[in-house]
Amino acid sequence: MLHYQAFLFGLLTRKEKNLELLQEYGLFLAKAVTLVAAIGVIIGLLVAAGHARRAPKQGYIEVRKYNDDVSDMSEAIEGLTMDKFQLKQRRKKQQKKHKQELKQAKQDAKSSKDKQEAKVDDGKPQHYVLDFDGDIYASDVDKLRQEITAVLAVANSQDEVIVRLESAGGMVHTYGLAASQLARIRAADIKLTICVDRVAASGGYMMACLANKIIAAPFALVGSIGVVAEVPNIHRLLKKHDIDVEVLTAGEHKRSLTVMGENTRKGKDKFMEDLQITHDLFKNWVSEQRPQVNIKEVANGDVWYGQQALNNQLVDALGTSDDYLQQLIKDQKSIILVSYEEKKSVGEKLGLAAAGVLQTLTARLWTQSRHNNIQS
Repeated sequence: MLHYQAFLFGLLTRKEKNLELLQEYGLFLAKAVTLVAAIGVIIGLLVAAGHARRAPKQGYIEVRKYNDDVSDMSEAIEGLTMDKFQLKQRRKKQQKKHKQELKQAKQDAKSSKDKQEAKVDDGKPQHYVLDFDGDIYASDVDKLRQEITAVLAVANSQDEVIVRLESAGGMVHTYGLAASQLARIRAADIKLTICVDRVAASGGYMMACLANKIIAAPFALVGSIGVVAEVPNIHRLLKKHDIDVEVLTAGEHKRSLTVMGENTRKGKDKFMEDLQITHDLFKNWVSEQRPQVNIKEVANGDVWYGQQALNNQLVDALGTSDDYLQQLIKDQKSIILVSYEEKKSVGEKLGLAAAGVLQTLTARLWTQSRHNNIQS
């Protein structure tokens, strides 16, 4: 009996030691992940600070044919779902169709009497796809301006530019510049289509309303035609600790509101007046670009889901960017993805990689906590 008890005690002791070992390993892993994430954040901040002080770096335009990407994916799936005979027959059919299209194109060019006209007719319309992911500063505007410059150098009036736009808005002057970049496409008499898969609000909609056609996903958020400003003020806290802050200005309206000084009613009224002027400019901009919109009903700062936005004529059609591009492929249209890429240093690559790891870990922890809350 004593030997049996000693045996059980030994098993329990080993289990406890194993459990302690696992706990220590878990703590070590958590510390290691936290340390790596912290280092990544620090590197990212240092890189961002250094990047802000430096002049814009040289980059390059990356061009890829979307049709080829889709074709490669289709062929990969076909290779797994078809036998060799079926695959061979399909390839022959595709080759035969391609030869017939080339033959027809040559015949059409030959039948034209005017050689110049034949040259124009023979060129197929191109559809250029750009991406804009807007933060509060519209930081992607530098990338966008390079991409538009590249496209305008080769595009003509029969082509189309498709912008996959994602932005909840931000600073007025930066989004005004971003909208002006899109205006260059319209000024060149080239069709502009904006696809909104998730959100185009405030400054994002300021950009979107320039399009000949706006396509929004059914649950995309659109609108927010309004202006907001938040200014923290710690004057009472400073006053409580007998700290004086003198705000000196030359010019009556140089500073209407301040963070540390005392804000007056006159200053607040001036600030509200400036906000109202900005709102009026925003409303006039939307009215000029989309006269079909009842600006009095939609310019109250509200946002709408895709279907509601369609009812308010803020968008022209419902659908995702994938739907639109897939339809162009079915219609045998040529789609070219255009992206301006900046050359990144090793430090920047490390910072971006660390930031990506941190973002992934945060998302996983949030998902796990949501899952645990649902279960409980």
